[in-house]
Amino acid sequence: MKMLLGCSFCLLLLLSCLSELGESRTLSLASCSVNVHMHELRKYYTDIRSEAMERDSAIGVKLLDKSLITHVQDGQTCCFLRLVLRFYVERVFSNYASSQPQQRRCSSALANAFVTIRKDIHKCHCQCEEDTQHKIDSLHAEFNKLDINQAAQKAVGELDTVLGWLEGLSA
Repeated sequence: MKMLLGCSFCLLLLLSCLSELGESRTLSLASCSVNVHMHELRKYYTDIRSEAMERDSAIGVKLLDKSLITHVQDGQTCCFLRLVLRFYVERVFSNYASSQPQQRRCSSALANAFVTIRKDIHKCHCQCEEDTQHKIDSLHAEFNKLDINQAAQKAVGELDTVLGWLEGLSA
């Protein structure tokens, strides 16, 4: 009887862990909402974060300041998120290189997750205002000041800021 009870408990624990992995959060944007698997994004990011931070040689440079993200105007969250995801997919992940196969798989999984979120956001028909585009332009300008590989390392290291912001949107 104790054995059966112990096995049942283990099975319940396993199922709760698996359901957390598949759990998605809904981001409410001005014109629509999208589902994001935050746990999955965090897991992949955690796997590549330390290497990205170690290889970041541009210590004094900040691409994505928290104030840039936290001061997005009302109604511009959808646009800002779409443009940030586009930046990461087109500029960062395409230039991020790791010597470790596991890290390459994780960065690829992150990029694919960002592409999926972008596709969902595309259905929202976000309207971008000049201020939002200016913020993204400043991000690109800082990125362009660095060597492309160095900039990609820096941007991957700063993904924690983006993920924290996304988690705040889904709270």
